[in-house]
Amino acid sequence: MATTSTSTSTSNSTPIPFFVTIFLILTTFTTLSFASEPSSFEEKEPFVGINIGTDISNILSPQNLVSFLTQQKITHIRLYDANPNILEALSGSNIRVIISVPNNQLLGLASSNITSSSWIHKNVVVFYPKTLITGISVGDEVLTTVPSLSTLLLPAIQGLYNSLVSSNLHKKIIISTPHAASIIQNPFPPSQAFFNQTLSSVIIPLLNFLSRTGSPLMLNLYPYYVFMQNKGLVPIENSLFKPLLPNKEMVDPNTLLHYSNVLDAMIDAAYFSMRNLNFTDVVVLVTETGWPSKGDYKEPYATKENADTYNSNLIKRVFGRSGTPLHPETTSSVYIYELFNEDLRSPPVSEANWGLFYGNATPAYLLHVSEIGTFMANDTTNHTYCVAVDDADSKTLQAALDWACGPGRVNCSEIQPGESCYQPNNVKSHASYAFDSYYQTQGKGSVACDFKGVAMITTSDPSRGSCTFPGSKQLTNQTKQVLNSTQPSNAREKLRFRTFSSIKLSNILQIYLVSALPSMLLFLL
Repeated sequence: MATTSTSTSTSNSTPIPFFVTIFLILTTFTTLSFASEPSSFEEKEPFVGINIGTDISNILSPQNLVSFLTQQKITHIRLYDANPNILEALSGSNIRVIISVPNNQLLGLASSNITSSSWIHKNVVVFYPKTLITGISVGDEVLTTVPSLSTLLLPAIQGLYNSLVSSNLHKKIIISTPHAASIIQNPFPPSQAFFNQTLSSVIIPLLNFLSRTGSPLMLNLYPYYVFMQNKGLVPIENSLFKPLLPNKEMVDPNTLLHYSNVLDAMIDAAYFSMRNLNFTDVVVLVTETGWPSKGDYKEPYATKENADTYNSNLIKRVFGRSGTPLHPETTSSVYIYELFNEDLRSPPVSEANWGLFYGNATPAYLLHVSEIGTFMANDTTNHTYCVAVDDADSKTLQAALDWACGPGRVNCSEIQPGESCYQPNNVKSHASYAFDSYYQTQGKGSVACDFKGVAMITTSDPSRGSCTFPGSKQLTNQTKQVLNSTQPSNAREKLRFRTFSSIKLSNILQIYLVSALPSMLLFLL
């Protein structure tokens, strides 16, 4: 989404030299006539992917990251660059990845076919097919974040596409660019939505390209911001996919389609906008969506409960293949923003709290997704353990261990000399066993895994060899997902800034709210 007052993005850019402008005109003219063959974007089933940012102080090493993704049954990821170490680690993993071109590389790619060819060779050909690169996202919200680069966008995309053709990969790898939701004007009701007309000179040629090549329209859609900017008009239930009575659903007065959630309305607004320009064969891919689990005093709805509700319901909805009211036959795949909390991001507080996990791979909150299969290692609420934190003070750990095995009434016989969990003989390992035993007997409440700050909840099974932790013993007669703990490595460079725009209800909607018949209201609160 486009910028708010809290955005850390910069829209200033270096003016494009005259000779580059002339080159772009010639390049666009020649590449528009380039024979395009559709890529095979559509997968057999809709999927849920995860965005991975790296603005993290203690990020997992690439090898441990891939191990963690595999353990969590995450099959699709999106990177904000083309990190060669991560791409190498993904080799043979069967995890599908979209790589990205940062905004600061657009000028070079748009100006030179040689640069485009080199980029594809360096970041795609070298790794494919052992690493399953399935897409390239070119730039990030360029039209609304750095509009001065908008003339570079399509030439850069076309140059990269031509290089994919030369490498015979254009039918294997899709290429598109993620947009903020604000490129669509008057999104409510969806049937009256249209693309920002000031962007037509870029949008229409881009949609032509996407249609010819079978690539999707990539959109970053955040019902959280729609709700925050329209409180009193958009109920929180609509934003979180919560069940609604029919008279509480949003109703499009022109189509009489009922919308039970904001995301479906945003997706259909995109489809109506494309239909208004006579494009009906381009599908929507949601490249970012999510809900923050923590915010400052200005963001009271950024809570773990709401983040769990939004993302859990989102996952169930995608795997339920329910489609949208306009296109019930088509369920858009989505990429959740994001895998890890990026603790190095600038304020507000919510910017650092979009992740499903902390940087050390412990859950930021617990999803409820058991009924959709193995994604996210099943329902994480049923697979949690309590262990000692890595950097805990040894004296505090020892005191907590003594308390657990004494007043806490934990059975610590398994960590005595000669028993199965005695090795490794150190206070951290022994404390982890005792902490988990106490946590499990106390009903796995968060307050039962504190121990003065030296313990944490994890979805990784700490059992090892013949040592079975209490939490694992309770999983008998179930299919266990054993997740080995991973060690964090040094942080990597930050990849991008994320920006958002105001999404205000149209004047037309407000007129309906005041004067239309009750049965035709868009929102009945």
